[in-house]
Amino acid sequence: MIGDRLPLALEAVERLGDGIIAVMHPAVDADLSTLPKSRVRVISPLATVCEHFEARGFEVAAEVPKDTRFAASVVCLTRARAEAQALFAVAMARTDGMIIVDGQKTDGADSMLKALRKRVDVGGPISKSHGKVYWCEAGADFSDWALGPELHAGGFWTAPGVFSADGVDPASALLANALPEAMVGTVADLGAGWGYLTAHVLTRDVAAVHLVEAHDMALQCARHNVTDPRAVFHWADATQWTPPQKMDAVVMNPPFHTGRSADPALGRAFIAAAARILQPHGALWMVANRHLPYEDTLTAHFSKVVDLDGDARFKLVRAERPKRTRG
Repeated sequence: MIGDRLPLALEAVERLGDGIIAVMHPAVDADLSTLPKSRVRVISPLATVCEHFEARGFEVAAEVPKDTRFAASVVCLTRARAEAQALFAVAMARTDGMIIVDGQKTDGADSMLKALRKRVDVGGPISKSHGKVYWCEAGADFSDWALGPELHAGGFWTAPGVFSADGVDPASALLANALPEAMVGTVADLGAGWGYLTAHVLTRDVAAVHLVEAHDMALQCARHNVTDPRAVFHWADATQWTPPQKMDAVVMNPPFHTGRSADPALGRAFIAAAARILQPHGALWMVANRHLPYEDTLTAHFSKVVDLDGDARFKLVRAERPKRTRG
């Protein structure tokens, strides 16, 4: 964890300059207590991470603000190699002093170290808690790593680190094909990603679709992919989002991972959120991996649950008449 390794790196680096210190893409539980809070800018595309650190008195941003330079940067490696490289390229271009790289071995700390050593002088590494931290001076040209949103051959925009960045997710495609031809009113796409399901819903005679997505870069891609004026974009945690009015329908392919670990509680929270934001007559249309244990949660929150025809990998569900909890 960054809280275990960062103090060791700070001791070795000795200086961080006098300006802003960027901490890029930290986990929500990262311990930044060894850094001077007044100088730290937490940068994360995740609304949940930004909300967490803002509540603790840190300045936050979804992306590096234009024309802002940093005295030093801490780059927290992400699971997607291309995203981590793009993040490092931004740090290299916008930092005047040291760049500290921190990551778990399972997030590619070793491969990133190997790649950096081919191009710059690297201090460290220091190994602890199943990860590594190392550092280098800024100023080298890593513009070839600076990937961002791009248009794919299939006609959609995605970016490194966004879910299903290389193509249409098969579960979402299955759900899109199962949606009824007649949909009306207002619809919420919870965990909308880069907008695939919303694009399909908007082929119906609906009044509006609210895309709710916690990953800012995914939402930026969705704005490229969905240009219909009936689309409304929300950078927010779908499990906590409050709509402007109750929805007539919800569509979703909820995430079920926290980091590298499967976390069915996340999908259950999406189901509870769908029930909370739906009209009494509203319906949820959902796809999920077949092995995920969502049935009890669905029946706890909806009066009618219909198992639709999925396939060997995914289950399709329509849930109707959300139950209202008291209190």
